[in-house]
Amino acid sequence: MKADKIWQLGLIGFPLSHSYSPILHQTALEYLGLKGTYRLFSLSDPNQISGVVQRLRDGELDGINVTIPYKQEVINHLDGLTNAAQTIGAVNTIYHHGDKLIGDNTDASGFYYDLLGCLKGSEFVKKNALVLGSGGSAHAIAFALLGNGWSVTVTARRMAQSQALAQKFDNPQLYTTDWDSLNQSAFLKKFRLLINTTPVGMYPEVENNPIPDGTEFPQGMVVYDLICNPQETALMKLARQGGLQAFNGLGMLVN
Repeated sequence: MKADKIWQLGLIGFPLSHSYSPILHQTALEYLGLKGTYRLFSLSDPNQISGVVQRLRDGELDGINVTIPYKQEVINHLDGLTNAAQTIGAVNTIYHHGDKLIGDNTDASGFYYDLLGCLKGSEFVKKNALVLGSGGSAHAIAFALLGNGWSVTVTARRMAQSQALAQKFDNPQLYTTDWDSLNQSAFLKKFRLLINTTPVGMYPEVENNPIPDGTEFPQGMVVYDLICNPQETALMKLARQGGLQAFNGLGMLVN
């Protein structure tokens, strides 16, 4: 590793005004004694991905992260995937391997490592989780939970997307349900863990909540919202008002 190298890193996604990634990675560079910059590439059109990836190929960039909504779309622009990214079907990190661009997924391991810390001291006899959303992040969360003995139910506003996720994993412990199930308090009682992987409630639309108004959470449920900004989402606030533990995705991002 060249001591005088100036690392050029960044994040692609949309929108990105809420992102903590520049602060996180600039701090990491300084901690490691490295020089570099971490920029945001806010791409409103998926056709813009190829331009940023080409800059990576040309050596203008050394590595990039990927966030909503391009974790699956970006795969079409890469030369290969790690085993985790291949299985999950989504990428959040791209790096050089020789003359190839490789996509990796650190969301799954980052999420589960943080979850273990959040659940420390909690007893989960029944490891049943409900995942809101069916995008790249939902794939990673399902991968992490299924790999650690959880039963997972996925729901999304478009049922076809949930079913596509289930077909990809083809795991007997993975189920789907339609979005309207969230209106039924009896349905929620089946789960000990609820994870929001959708962008609903993310800055600047901080008042939005993926859970219907008036929802009563079952006692003992833990709520984990992947959103980092705001640090207390409308979903988390509602859960805490009901006496539940609720966590944001900042620990996942750091891990």
